[in-house]
Amino acid sequence: MDVGGWLRSLGLGQYEALFRASDIDADILPELAEVDLEKLGVSLGHRKRLLRAISGLATAEPLAARSVSTGASARADAERRQLTVMFCDLVGSTPLSVRLDPEDLRGIIGAYHRCVAEIVEGFSGFVARYMGDGVLVYFGYPQAHEDDAERATRCGLVLVDRVSQLDQAEELHARVGIATGLVVVGGEVVQHDVAGDTPISPLACRLWRNRDRSSSPAPPAA
Repeated sequence: MDVGGWLRSLGLGQYEALFRASDIDADILPELAEVDLEKLGVSLGHRKRLLRAISGLATAEPLAARSVSTGASARADAERRQLTVMFCDLVGSTPLSVRLDPEDLRGIIGAYHRCVAEIVEGFSGFVARYMGDGVLVYFGYPQAHEDDAERATRCGLVLVDRVSQLDQAEELHARVGIATGLVVVGGEVVQHDVAGDTPISPLACRLWRNRDRSSSPAPPAA
């Protein structure tokens, strides 16, 4: 069972990196108790939602069959919508990975991912994908707001500030790129992936191409 896909199906994809960093796989999932989730920093409401979903795994139809059905439904209709995409990553993550022990690095990346997920959720954004230390975030999907571009900009500013304040063994700095445009969601595209110029625009993805070329944090692009 894909635990990440299961979390995303519950609308709790922001915890995917946390579960992965804590080595919670399909075998461990049924053994989780509320005290375990609390120690991981999962909010009360989300703990209740996760525990209900875990208790239903034993009696529900196999997740694989459910995923096929959900995927078929998701591809049935394509939807055009205005989307604001934010991409953020850590400055100097490659030298950091070379210098640190893998266990220490995992702890730092996990704390960073939790920080990003919490801030994004506060601005009603949606964490679409984790790519190492990179995080792809949507504003305007699955829930749209009139001020999604503003939310993304404010979120990016808070994120850059908050990441630098994380109490970790290494000083961390985040970079942010933001772009807004028309995209297509669904259809032949995998669920939570979008098609259009916005997700691959130079503004939104330049951080990924140029990552670790600079040792100093860059201001968020808006």
